[in-house]
Amino acid sequence: MAIVDVTVIPLGTETPSVSKYVASVQKVLKRYEAEGKIHYQLTPMNTIIEGDLPVLFEVIQAMHEAPFAEGIQRVATNIRVDDRRDVKRSMEYKVDKVNSLLQD
Repeated sequence: MAIVDVTVIPLGTETPSVSKYVASVQKVLKRYEAEGKIHYQLTPMNTIIEGDLPVLFEVIQAMHEAPFAEGIQRVATNIRVDDRRDVKRSMEYKVDKVNSLLQD
């Protein structure tokens, strides 16, 4: 299982606010999560997604396409992939591990 950090940036929006486009991207993610293909977490600056790498690339493409469906003519998408194959670790595990070390 891999974890990806994705930021979809619509360019040329009418206003500085992009929350409408973020909501469109989140609808894509909700659909994939409802199908049991991914787990995701929205943050103030990006979205973290975990799942099988081929599925994640499919999801990222769908996320990238969402602003185009809203009429945007240019989109930049930043992707960072953490693909560890020796053990299976979830997003929650990684955060919990760091928090446990802070308790010591």
